[in-house]
Amino acid sequence: MAEQEHNGVNGVHSESEQGNQPVNGDASEAVNGNPSNGLRVTIEESASSAVNGGSPTNSMVTPIRQRMERKKSSPMMPTFMVSAPGKVIVFGEHAVVHGKAAIAAAISLRSYLLVNTLSKSKRTVTLKFPDIDFNHSWNIDELPWKIFQQPGKKKYYYSLVTEIDQELVDAVQPFLADVSIDKPADIRKVHQNSAGSFLYMFLSLGSQSFPGCQYTLRSTIPIGAGLGSSATIAVCLSAALLLQLRTLSGPHPDQPPEEARLQIERINRWAFVYEMFIHGNPSGVDNTVSTQGKAVVFQRTDYNQPPSVRPLWDFPKLPLLLVDTRTAKSTAHEVAKVATLKKKHPQLVGTILTAIDQVTQSSAQLIEEQGFNTEDEESLSKVGEMMTINHGLLVSLGVSHPRLERVRELVDHEGIGWTKLTGAGGGGCSITLLRPGVPREKLDKLEQRLDEEGYSKFETTLGSDGVGVLWPAVLKNGMDEDEEGGMEIDLEKFLSADSNEALEKLVGVHGDRGEREGWKFWRVENRD
Repeated sequence: MAEQEHNGVNGVHSESEQGNQPVNGDASEAVNGNPSNGLRVTIEESASSAVNGGSPTNSMVTPIRQRMERKKSSPMMPTFMVSAPGKVIVFGEHAVVHGKAAIAAAISLRSYLLVNTLSKSKRTVTLKFPDIDFNHSWNIDELPWKIFQQPGKKKYYYSLVTEIDQELVDAVQPFLADVSIDKPADIRKVHQNSAGSFLYMFLSLGSQSFPGCQYTLRSTIPIGAGLGSSATIAVCLSAALLLQLRTLSGPHPDQPPEEARLQIERINRWAFVYEMFIHGNPSGVDNTVSTQGKAVVFQRTDYNQPPSVRPLWDFPKLPLLLVDTRTAKSTAHEVAKVATLKKKHPQLVGTILTAIDQVTQSSAQLIEEQGFNTEDEESLSKVGEMMTINHGLLVSLGVSHPRLERVRELVDHEGIGWTKLTGAGGGGCSITLLRPGVPREKLDKLEQRLDEEGYSKFETTLGSDGVGVLWPAVLKNGMDEDEEGGMEIDLEKFLSADSNEALEKLVGVHGDRGEREGWKFWRVENRD
């Protein structure tokens, strides 16, 4: 393929430049995406001398050869940041397990990954995830590069990896043995899964000449609430590595949507590799939504095959209240409960599942209509009514919970929107599509009541942007630092943010819809 590649924001590379050979190279050469061009200038200077003054003399050849042989020193890549959104199931829970369609959409709660390149003398790669108390480093030169570089096993940024290579998994295992050795078994397993997935991707994409670096991750997404937090880590790390390897074009405002979607697909492929290492046979829906943002319709009729995934590129941004019941749930238990009910009453439960599927399909069609207006209550009420119907059908399957029903009761009492459970049910989270123009005092009253009753709540946006880049990690927020180029998001500030609000303020989030100062996103939506 002859598509041009840009690193981060500026640099250029083409896959066709070297006979379709990979361009991974030495990541330390990628500074603002611009590899050294000193050799090209030297050769052109020599050629110019020959044309204008005949053949160069021997005395001229020697310094030219010396300049050609001397490798140009490259400064370190700037500190940069990537982020990726969580997701909710909007329509189709449980029916999707039985071959029906579902809609999943991105939300504006996100994970943020700060990438620091270390000096050349430091040959370590570090993962630091303080929200789950995980911190581990490896010596880059001691990692099992040899087996990952073998013919037949070596992968490139454009490779399509559909299964995990067990021999490569085995090669990674010794490097997980001392990960979080002092932690309880269940926590240690989570840390080892994260470490193993990262190393598998790092070794597949990188090379031994990769510079030392630290990846520090913070998140505003509740963990274990069915909101795709694992997939956001996968997407952040995939995007970061591909940016470091100069293999992504954009993001920039004038990028055509087709080109933006190609970059998104590249990130998504490697995020799926991360997810496969942990989950074995994941659906791929969480990482797809987190990468591209907006929403998707997905359906899996054969569990031996990947699901069909249809992007809703023009899914609008909708105001959402996400409420965590803080009630432990078991997805497996709720899924088994519906399966048992279906076995007892196949025709009746089959009809309910088909009705859920019809709600999903009707909702997708409604949202894709040209006349759909996010500011119009009539348009939103149609979507809200679909959510109400979907929730009622899920209640009839027995997968709701008193804590979820209490949220609906409180929301209905204030008349501020339409509420349904999201995910497996039996606890977990609910989502409320907010009516346009809800008075702030009504929302505050509801949120105060939710606080008093032990719920966690998040004002967020449905249909949020996908993976984003802040390159370099510098913000201009109208503060004194702007005169000196802006405020750098350094590691100390990033680690010391002690709440979701503090973290979002630090990374430049502001406004009711979560606008992000200085961030760039691959614009996947159609633009007429």
